[in-house]
Amino acid sequence: MASHTANAGAGPAGGAAPATPAAAHSGHYTPPNLALATLGLSLATFMQVLDTTIANVSLPTIAGNLGASANQATWVITSFAVSNAIALPLTGFLARRFGERRLFVWATLLFSLASLLCGLAHTMGLLVLARAFQGFVAGPMYPITQALLISIWPAHKRGQALALLAMVTVVAPIAGPILGGWITDNYSWEWIFFINIPIGIFASMVVRNQLAGRAERLDRPKMDYIGLATLVLGVGALQIVLDLGNDEDWFNSTKIVVLSIVAAVSLAVFLIWELTDRDPIVDLRLFRHRNFTSGTIAMVVSYAAFFSVGILVPLWLQRNLGYTPMWAGFATAPIGFLPILLTPFVGKYAGRFDLRLVASLAFVALSATSFMRAGFNLQVDFRHVAEVQLLQGLGVALFFMPMLQILLSDLAPGEIAAGSGLATFVRTLGGSFAASITIWAWNQRTTIHHARLTEHIPATDTAMQHMVATVGQGDPQRGALLLNQMISQQATQIAFNEIFHFLGWMFLAVIVFVWMAKPPFGGKPAPGAGGH
Repeated sequence: MASHTANAGAGPAGGAAPATPAAAHSGHYTPPNLALATLGLSLATFMQVLDTTIANVSLPTIAGNLGASANQATWVITSFAVSNAIALPLTGFLARRFGERRLFVWATLLFSLASLLCGLAHTMGLLVLARAFQGFVAGPMYPITQALLISIWPAHKRGQALALLAMVTVVAPIAGPILGGWITDNYSWEWIFFINIPIGIFASMVVRNQLAGRAERLDRPKMDYIGLATLVLGVGALQIVLDLGNDEDWFNSTKIVVLSIVAAVSLAVFLIWELTDRDPIVDLRLFRHRNFTSGTIAMVVSYAAFFSVGILVPLWLQRNLGYTPMWAGFATAPIGFLPILLTPFVGKYAGRFDLRLVASLAFVALSATSFMRAGFNLQVDFRHVAEVQLLQGLGVALFFMPMLQILLSDLAPGEIAAGSGLATFVRTLGGSFAASITIWAWNQRTTIHHARLTEHIPATDTAMQHMVATVGQGDPQRGALLLNQMISQQATQIAFNEIFHFLGWMFLAVIVFVWMAKPPFGGKPAPGAGGH
């Protein structure tokens, strides 16, 4: 394999000197304006993460305007998720081939172009294709942002850089549904995509100029066509299974069975090939690092539980309590308040403590709020829901930065982009699994509890018949219908409480994996680094 060092572009504006050989070897480069470079990187990540949720509340409007069904409209979400999941583990390969700065700039510009195509789409088919393109180019953006932030911030301030990225990652999905609903109601759905264009152009130009003097080591890796083909086929089939499973009644559907077999065989071949190939497109050997392995497992399991909370609470507010999508968004929004306030302090001071202890406190807080929701009933008010969301924000503020720093801590600087992409890929799959399994479990437990509750209703009892007639205001048939609705609500509530009781224990179980990691968590210096 041939390799060479490329100092991409001329020196940064303002006459700053280009990166020295020492800087190139150490992996650390300070841009002319660190705050501006950080803003550009953060804006791109915010835009990309925002787009994973901003279209959700607009789907009915999009379907109506484009003459599509509700099921067809869900492909606006699915096409993005499938392409994004495929592109994520390719981040390391693309970074080695083109360089981290260049990959970020082009991915961000192409994301802006894809957003333009989404807004201009006049049929559902064109919109789905544009969203697939958008999801694919978005894949490298988050892990590359992580790698670039770490490389331009001094080593002793790595926690602050990761904390900033964690705050963006938490706030963007919360803002997405609220912003998407407001734009759709007051303007038109196309603008949920058009707003990305100026942001993407600004972010890419800022990062291009600020990091122009950053030296990068490029490789010419051989294209792993078998790894790429099995990755695309396996991840694509698996994501479709997860998205359609509930609607197709899972393995009672021939389509789901066939896709599951395709996914299982393709991913098995992918794993074997990548572990034995000399130049794999996805470096699974990163799991030889203890902290990366334990940190990634903890991140995936906890993120799956966290994602389940994010799916269940808004649905429950709308299904059981009758909230509108906008008010459900307002009720869940307080989860972002404490991360915004506390994350800068967590980034600055958490490194003074054992990060395993900080992460453990986060999971205790997340567990406590899950147990609180396990005690909810149909009479819970807006304030109580919002207060629990606010308290959960404490766990979120203490969660992302320590876990990111732990899992990246024993990777060499040249492995960070690949490691971040691989960890984000597995985390994304964990979220997809969580979404499908959570909805399936909620529906299954609701059906079981509905059957159990109706078993205790004596249909032939005179008093019961009188009560049914009273509920129906003299109409027994209407009364029976209303009674069944009440039973269904109670069954749904019991199932909701059961799932949150399980999630509470799940957050506590993650602490075991956290303590499998070993300090130090400050990051592995590059050979020849003088320390920063």
